[in-house]
Amino acid sequence: MPRPRKCRKVCQIPAHNEFRPPNGNPENVVTLTVDEYETIRLIDMQDFSQEDCASYMQVGRTTAQRIYNSARKKIAMVLVTGATLKIEGGDFRLCDGSEEHCGCGGCHKHRRNCGSCKE
Repeated sequence: MPRPRKCRKVCQIPAHNEFRPPNGNPENVVTLTVDEYETIRLIDMQDFSQEDCASYMQVGRTTAQRIYNSARKKIAMVLVTGATLKIEGGDFRLCDGSEEHCGCGGCHKHRRNCGSCKE
């Protein structure tokens, strides 16, 4: 019997969850999970290493790498084929703000209480 999947810690639900090219095929849809979106955000936008990303999301480094690789393939498919991208689902839990500092760089629950951050 396989191990149960761990919920990955995610900072927040994406503000925009669907992207469509103007001349794309509306039936061609690629679904990016919220945890895949979070790895892209952390590694590519926040410049986290895969190890830091894994630590933040509370999963193993190899799991974070697998999630990231899956996300990159899906994004490449969207760009090459002109598919619609939807962001939904996945095994995740939202950051509840209980940590002193989560280190994600974008959690509104922590940025509100951070004197050096401006919103």
